[in-house]
Amino acid sequence: MDAKDATGPVEHSGRSEPAGHRDFEDLVAEAVAAPTEGWDFSWFEGRATEERPSWGYARLMGERLAGVDAALDLHTGGGEVLDLAPRLPRLMAATEGWPPNVAKASRRLAPRGVVVVASPDDAPLPFADATFDLVTARHPVRADFAGIARVLRPGGSYFAQHVGPGSVFEVVEYFLGPQPEEVRRSRDPRAEADEARAAGLEVVDLRAERLRVEFYDVGAVVHFLRKVVWMVPGFTVEAYEPQLRALHERIGKEGPFVAHSSRHLIEARRP
Repeated sequence: MDAKDATGPVEHSGRSEPAGHRDFEDLVAEAVAAPTEGWDFSWFEGRATEERPSWGYARLMGERLAGVDAALDLHTGGGEVLDLAPRLPRLMAATEGWPPNVAKASRRLAPRGVVVVASPDDAPLPFADATFDLVTARHPVRADFAGIARVLRPGGSYFAQHVGPGSVFEVVEYFLGPQPEEVRRSRDPRAEADEARAAGLEVVDLRAERLRVEFYDVGAVVHFLRKVVWMVPGFTVEAYEPQLRALHERIGKEGPFVAHSSRHLIEARRP
């Protein structure tokens, strides 16, 4: 799911069956005790699933990284996705804005020669002009296309998987009620492509998919909302206990709580 409007139960192409019925207090206590730093969603194994986009972002990213001399990974989280690349360029940098993730990414990526830079998500990119052949991002908070165009070398590319409009809004609206249409339609891939063009980039690929997400117990929903904090701002178990108890009963009677994530792949080149 949104790793930084980045959602994410464990991504699977198939389905998983829920564990045996457990009481509300145990499920919630387990979810509250689970750590939330990084973008490792392995805790959700057997608890929630999300279909994978057909294009296979991590594989394609790895192929592109292997063919360049200098690259930057934006909003890297704990460095989990970048670390999947079999080969990294000679110069590899990454940015991250949340301090616990900065520390986690540094520990993970330093042995591979990656420089992890602490940089707020809304700050200008702290790199010189025309530094990188490739800029990547998986589920960035936002794409600063002007900044990306500035740090790319001529002929360089931005290659990313973004979270699309209305992603996992079944969960959001279960807790917050119907959202305004302008909120539901934000992160539109065509609008983002227009932003890239306005920044002087040439969009060479744009693909979008909507994917099935299943939560098999209320603990998975609690952990998701603790990890992806912008989905239901200010979420706590205490504040939403009535809704959580009702959801626990609903899952017990009807089966998994189903939502849908939105993802789009965008590739844009600096002429």
